[in-house]
Amino acid sequence: MMYEDSLDPQEPELGGPAIPEKFRDPRTGAVRTDALLGAYLELERRMHSMVRVPGADCSDEERCAFHRALGVPDSPDGYQIASRHELLSPDPEVNRRLHAAGFTPEQAQLVYDLAHDCMLPAMSNMASEYDMRRHLDRLKDHYGGDARWSETARQVSAWGKANLPDEVYQSLSRSPEGVMAMERMMASGEPGLGKAAAPKDEAPDEAELKRMMQDPRYWKQRDPAFIDKVSSGFRRLYGE
Repeated sequence: MMYEDSLDPQEPELGGPAIPEKFRDPRTGAVRTDALLGAYLELERRMHSMVRVPGADCSDEERCAFHRALGVPDSPDGYQIASRHELLSPDPEVNRRLHAAGFTPEQAQLVYDLAHDCMLPAMSNMASEYDMRRHLDRLKDHYGGDARWSETARQVSAWGKANLPDEVYQSLSRSPEGVMAMERMMASGEPGLGKAAAPKDEAPDEAELKRMMQDPRYWKQRDPAFIDKVSSGFRRLYGE
């Protein structure tokens, strides 16, 4: 017979797609319809399990299904935020907005972690700069303007570094009251000059007063009675 009623099973129909070898019988080359059917059913099963990425016009149901597939909790209360600082405890309104945006629990936690790592240091720096400006304005006002304060600051800094223990100088330099105290001590006369020190059993000498200034009661706790004792001791040594 010159012509067959069907095409050679090893050759694809003209213009049609080539059939992969895995769907052919390796012995005869015939198409394995059972393998094709199995692949189709597996593809159909996977398509049914896929979640459609919602578009701008999607329904609430589609959006909820997509979020659920990603692991977004059913409500903002489902977030279990680990707080690393008292100022960054979980906030219901923040969590509500994160949930509305489709944040997963891991992404929501990352928001709080970034606030801890980035926002808190920035806030601390801002507070320090504000206090510094406020203290500086107070000192300028006390000493009568920028020019007089600049000269006083230069003199107090040089005197303090030369005559006070470094930790005491650093502590006093952080507040207007400390700077004014150093200026008064400087104005009373250079250490070692002025009135002679009283006997140790009557009043502390200069070395003892310096040791007292290193006491936490003086530079940290700011004990009024202890500070007055130190100030009185310097007045005895250097005069009013």
